[in-house]
Amino acid sequence: MALLQPSPLLGKKDKRTVGRGFQSTFLIIFTLLMTTGISARLVYLQIIEGSQFKRKAESNRVRVIPKQPERGNIFDRNGKLLASTRYPRSIYLWPMAHTKASWSVVGPRLAKILEIPQEEIEKKLEEAGANSSSLIRIARNLDEAQITAIKEYESELKDVEIHTEAVRYYPHGRELAHVLGYTRELTAEQLKARKQEGYRLGDVIGQMGVEKAYEKSLRGEWGGQQVEVDGAGRPLRVLGEKQAKAGNDIRLTIDLDVQKAAEKALGDRNGTIIALDPKNGAVLAMVSHPTFDPNIFSKQRLTQKDWESVQGEDHPLVNRALSAFPPASTFKVVTMTAGLESGKFSPSTILQTYGSLTIGGTRFGEWNHAGFGPLGFVGAMQWSSDTFFYQIGRGIGGPTLIEWTRKYGFGQRTGFEFVSEEAKGAVPDETWKQKVWKMPWTVGDTINMSIGQGALLTTPLQVAVMFAVPANGGYRVQPHLLKDNEEARSWRELVQMKPTTLKLLRESLRKVISDGTGKVLHQPTIPPVAGKSGTAEAWKGRVKQNHAWFGAYAPADKPEILIVAFAEHSGGGGGSVAAPMILKVMEDYFQRKHPGKYQKPATTEAAKTR
Repeated sequence: MALLQPSPLLGKKDKRTVGRGFQSTFLIIFTLLMTTGISARLVYLQIIEGSQFKRKAESNRVRVIPKQPERGNIFDRNGKLLASTRYPRSIYLWPMAHTKASWSVVGPRLAKILEIPQEEIEKKLEEAGANSSSLIRIARNLDEAQITAIKEYESELKDVEIHTEAVRYYPHGRELAHVLGYTRELTAEQLKARKQEGYRLGDVIGQMGVEKAYEKSLRGEWGGQQVEVDGAGRPLRVLGEKQAKAGNDIRLTIDLDVQKAAEKALGDRNGTIIALDPKNGAVLAMVSHPTFDPNIFSKQRLTQKDWESVQGEDHPLVNRALSAFPPASTFKVVTMTAGLESGKFSPSTILQTYGSLTIGGTRFGEWNHAGFGPLGFVGAMQWSSDTFFYQIGRGIGGPTLIEWTRKYGFGQRTGFEFVSEEAKGAVPDETWKQKVWKMPWTVGDTINMSIGQGALLTTPLQVAVMFAVPANGGYRVQPHLLKDNEEARSWRELVQMKPTTLKLLRESLRKVISDGTGKVLHQPTIPPVAGKSGTAEAWKGRVKQNHAWFGAYAPADKPEILIVAFAEHSGGGGGSVAAPMILKVMEDYFQRKHPGKYQKPATTEAAKTR
């Protein structure tokens, strides 16, 4: 009987069964992982990223039509309007417009109507980006012919819109250009720097003067409409609106009547006239010539003629009231103060004057080439004797003279609002000369400085602050333009000097007018005046053309107005060129303020003065 043999398959698993089991398990795990991943992704997209995708979807169908705020008005101290707003029509485009096939028709047509290169229009749109949700202005101040042409081709220009917008307007044009400044579209660099402050492409900003100094207050806040659009970008309905908030109105210390009188007095001369209240530094007038019309900057594009009017060789955009020049003999106010306060010279000092003095091997001349005989401080100021003040400068030395120069505020900004436009001037000293000229300070440097020459540079506004010291009883004031600027109005820094020094300064400045180089201001048409002339040696190219200065205040015993006149490269003297300008402004001021009190004489005697 045969025994049953065990089958070779018994006790062994089928390889096909094992493979199928492994595949099934893998598929189950893979399916679970995929389901989990998809679910997680759906949760992430719907819950975490849902709001973002919703915003993106909304941005495709919602457009923002911005509404520019109206800039604040600017008034003078008496409420007269100096800067306001007008409402011309401007043309806008959706940035997506030039990505469409129709741009090949729209672009050339617009360029022709607006007389703007097509590339310039495209650059503006590209800067905004095709997905920008805001309209972009490409031209403003449309005339009737342009508006008619746009309407005539309305079927072609479907992505073009015309809106009324607020544009800056200066009713007095050139008369206040350097005070008010102007507004202009931001440059690409300015936009990048100020985007965080809410500025946008096409926005305007104060570029100079009051417009720049008080930009934040004048600007206001943008508003606009949220508009739903269809697939072609056409508006369907307004979803919401935010009203634009107008900027704040501001009132300046400027007196428009004084400003106009100063403009007329300066005329076509290059230079400046500044008038201020010597008690608190309030600026009543600030005129600079050559000037410009700030209204041209409200255009979308400046013509070649416009550019020539502001880019001339005499630099019309430069405010000469804040530019630095040698102060000449007006600086003798500082030299006299330093001499008396040093203790080396007494109020009764008498010095012989000469046709010239030779000091350190260099000859320093007197302006009249003859001298004035023996003089005290009052007489020396009266006749503006150079050789008298040379001796004062040599006697006190450079360090003492430089110290008092800085005490009067020279070599630093005055605190005036136009920080970026105001020069510091220059007060040379040993360190400066070693650095610039690689030479030591000499007695000759002190001699030159004692009469306001050499490397000394001051601004007409700084000179006005200097004259305010004797005018108001010994205080430096902070010149300012904002009428409600309490901080500037109340800021006064005592220039500490002996009462006898201050008394002698006031007496000598009065003598300049009554019997000296400023006699042209000794008139019955105005109250008694105190002041000082100055004639700075200067060259224009190879031709010697001096600068003429005069600073004066009135009434001499209780001043209410202080005026500095500066004529750049006038070729004449301070008493003959600058003083008559001050006379015209003072006559206008006092005869308006006190009608009938000051009478015009039949003739006006003008001394031939330095």
